[in-house]
Amino acid sequence: MNAELLEWSAAALSIAGVWLMTRRRLIGWPIGLASVALYALVFAEARLYSDTLLQVVFGGFLVYGWMSWRHSAQADGRVSIVPLPTRHVVRDLGIGVAFGLALGAGMHTLTDAAIPWLDALLAALSLVAQWWQARRHVAAWWLWIFVDVIYIGVYLFKSLHVTAALYVVFIGLAMLGVRSWSASARQPGYR
Repeated sequence: MNAELLEWSAAALSIAGVWLMTRRRLIGWPIGLASVALYALVFAEARLYSDTLLQVVFGGFLVYGWMSWRHSAQADGRVSIVPLPTRHVVRDLGIGVAFGLALGAGMHTLTDAAIPWLDALLAALSLVAQWWQARRHVAAWWLWIFVDVIYIGVYLFKSLHVTAALYVVFIGLAMLGVRSWSASARQPGYR
């Protein structure tokens, strides 16, 4: 598969997976698995090694999220939304930043990564967002918005224009996720 077709395919699957997540649908998880497999190849070709590694780790998080959501699905097939305690926000972001700095140091020292520090920090914060999403916290969508805005600049810099456009769409989907998940959290019976 040529690089452009690979990137377009990964983007299409990513949009479908994230949209299904905003709707709190289980099918979003396996679609997400397919998209991260394709994006691992795209990022490896672009020498964004932290992002490549991130896709592999995302695969694990996606399996975890899929299993977690399966066990907490409501009668209508959707999952309930769970509040995120402030102490967990601080803890999780602290772990994410520390991991990002350690990964950035490794990428800077051991590889020819194009943007080692920023790529690593964004990868680490993306893992925090993915963790929160698997745990069904609205805050995941806010963190995705923050990370995605910065990723747009990274992908434009690396001439991954399709992926940069995808992240513009992701911001819109994340806004939809904030709205949808917040409304669900306010409904009686859904938390």
